[in-house]
Amino acid sequence: MISYITIGASDGDRAQAFYDAVLGALGHARLWRQEHWIGYGPDPDHATILICSPENGLPVQAGNGVMVGLTASTQDQVGAFHAAAMTHGGSCAGPPGPRPHYGDGYYLAYVRDPDGNKLSAFLKS
Repeated sequence: MISYITIGASDGDRAQAFYDAVLGALGHARLWRQEHWIGYGPDPDHATILICSPENGLPVQAGNGVMVGLTASTQDQVGAFHAAAMTHGGSCAGPPGPRPHYGDGYYLAYVRDPDGNKLSAFLKS
């Protein structure tokens, strides 16, 4: 079981605007912001997605081969996630739609945040 994940961000204000919208489309809320950390989650008692600047002071780099997959409840949520990313400085890495090559019932969208981190919203019906 994963307790939380961290995603590097080079600009906290830009990241907050992006993640407020993108994660909000999937039912997550910003729970807190302190120093160079921003916490999000569906449960107000535990942040599961943490946005931060790197502790070592080096520049943010998106991980090659790293992606955070987020569960959606409906196809509309997948679409809202993708639209929010496009509106808030993200880029498309795969538009919303069915992915029959993954198996029956898969519906996903892929985006990159303003720092290049890859995210997906998916639903399996």
